[in-house]
Amino acid sequence: MKITEFLQPQAVKLGLSVADQNAAIDELIALHNAAGNLKDAAAFKEAILAREAKGSTAIGMGIAVPHGKSSAVAKAGLSAITVPSGVDYKSLDGKPSNLLFMIAAPDGAADTHLEVLSKLMTMLMDANFTQKLVAAKSVDEFLKIIDEKEAEKDKEAAAKAAASAPKSLNLLAVTACPTGIAHTYMAAEALEQAAKDKGYSIKVETDGSGGAKNVLTSSEIQSADIIILAVDKNVEMGRFDGKKVIKASTANAIHNAGDLLAKAESGDVPVYHHTGAVEQSSSVDGDETLGRKFYKHLMNGVSHMLPFVIGGGILVAIAFLIDTLAGYGATAQGNFGNMLPISSFLKSVGGTAMGLMVPVLAGYIAFSIADRPGLAVGFVGGMLASSGNPALSSGDFVRWTERLAGDAVPLDGFNKFIANFAFENGGATVSGFLGGIAAGFLAGAIVLCLKKITSGFPKSLEGIKPVLIYPLCGIFLIGVAMCFVLNPIIGLINTGLSTMLTALSDANMLALLGLVLGAMMAIDMGGPINKAAYVFGTGMLATAQDYMAQGAQMSDPNVRACYIAMAAIMAGGMVPPVGIAIACKLFPKKFTVAERETWITNIIMGSSFITEGAIPFAAADPLHVIPCTMIGSGVAGLLSAIFGCTLMAPHGGIFVFATVGNPLLYIVAWLVGSVITAVLLGFLKKDKE
Repeated sequence: MKITEFLQPQAVKLGLSVADQNAAIDELIALHNAAGNLKDAAAFKEAILAREAKGSTAIGMGIAVPHGKSSAVAKAGLSAITVPSGVDYKSLDGKPSNLLFMIAAPDGAADTHLEVLSKLMTMLMDANFTQKLVAAKSVDEFLKIIDEKEAEKDKEAAAKAAASAPKSLNLLAVTACPTGIAHTYMAAEALEQAAKDKGYSIKVETDGSGGAKNVLTSSEIQSADIIILAVDKNVEMGRFDGKKVIKASTANAIHNAGDLLAKAESGDVPVYHHTGAVEQSSSVDGDETLGRKFYKHLMNGVSHMLPFVIGGGILVAIAFLIDTLAGYGATAQGNFGNMLPISSFLKSVGGTAMGLMVPVLAGYIAFSIADRPGLAVGFVGGMLASSGNPALSSGDFVRWTERLAGDAVPLDGFNKFIANFAFENGGATVSGFLGGIAAGFLAGAIVLCLKKITSGFPKSLEGIKPVLIYPLCGIFLIGVAMCFVLNPIIGLINTGLSTMLTALSDANMLALLGLVLGAMMAIDMGGPINKAAYVFGTGMLATAQDYMAQGAQMSDPNVRACYIAMAAIMAGGMVPPVGIAIACKLFPKKFTVAERETWITNIIMGSSFITEGAIPFAAADPLHVIPCTMIGSGVAGLLSAIFGCTLMAPHGGIFVFATVGNPLLYIVAWLVGSVITAVLLGFLKKDKE
């Protein structure tokens, strides 16, 4: 379909002067309305603003293409304005926009707006074309320029399809960006234009949001001289085994396509040898620093883990809400979330999903490092990190304790060592999130070592390596490492932390206790330090019940101290996700588009006392994020204790505020800590490109 089929003359205005981005949006929506494209202009504006909140649609070079899909749209269409003096549209390059198109698509349309957007992107890469549009004196001239350019592009496409004889250099390319809209098609256009200027044949596969288009065939790959990968996300690399491959980013292709072609002409391009893994290209020469590799592997685990955290965590929060609405917030104690069948069901399902968080994290870190053989080893390491050694002491393993006590034939020295070290003295050995990260990287390293050790085995044994040698040896080694090294070390740390917290409580240093507990909740966000603080708090709730069973009243200082500790813990745990969400809105340049899109989810998770919502941010930038969240959470815990806020429920966030003593001041403590975290992030984090 032609672009001008969507762009009616009454939807175009030239030579405008607008005050700001909002005024430009209003002009474009008014043109859509005049063309009969909208049912409800106000509702469509909400859709446009929601898209802009995820990241500016001003792509640079003086161009902005706001777009939205909404039930408020009557029919798909375009509107356009030119602003010769420019308008600040929060462009990626910081420059004003003077050519603006707005795409409107109705709900249910098969991504028509994306198809039109991709077509516009390729045309707008031509600076001469955009300059002509801005300089157009009439609407008819404006539309004619678009028609002529589109006809030119169609003619070029037909010529490419008709050409049978390859040029002197036969090139293939793949372009892909995380969102799959602008940069994917702009990189493709830049490569095609550069190849055309040099007289080379090139076919570009675009892996956009609507799926891969112009897909490279196996015969085309086989006959290609050079393959250019301009991608910012994972792509399947196995098909390029044995071919000369240039790796680049989409930004490099957009701005330096000529340099990539010059590299292809030189012939000094490495041959790619596939190892079985899915790889991500991010630099022209394909080299990656150690830090970049670590980050890539870690984020592979985090991205797979996050759906379990979000889905499971929100289900658990709903369970707490149901029990609170049913009136059990102050009386359920340890059974909170299980007082009704429906709440118990939701808590069980959500808890199961949350329980998979660390195993999935570890498994997919190992998968990123060592491909599929690393998955099983990483999962087992993650399970041992999340369950800890006490899980080994259940069921049949209990009998080892009895034998050690002399009730049966004594164990020999070696078995006694194992029973004592891995089982009897296991203690609180849950290493959690940090242990899962360590398990993932260790599992990947173990499998890589096994691959290297077995590389000289006869070819007849190749088939049993991934199904026997790697999982058997790998799971055994990761089990030894977790149960005898990582988990016991974490157990010692937890014991020391618990002793310290108990000492502060016994000394009645409640303000300092609140500060420490709040900060501990934000250090590893679900890891051992976080869990040590939480377990201490739930223990304090049990202590409070013991006091009251002995006749103490709620006003007794010892009872209040227990509930003050639990309140400080929950306040500190609610700060990191909410503080990060606030920072995403106040300082959008500090975060990627994908990070900014999670702000609502983080508000929900923080309000539900699910600190794990902050994990992806902490993993991506620990040196800046963790100190900021620690300070904010510590302040929240300190203020909560100073205000004398109490909490009788062990979980639930805002859904149990009915059980909080001094609830208004408690909210103040939480919000102050969140704002402090947000402001610190705004000052300390670097701008994202």
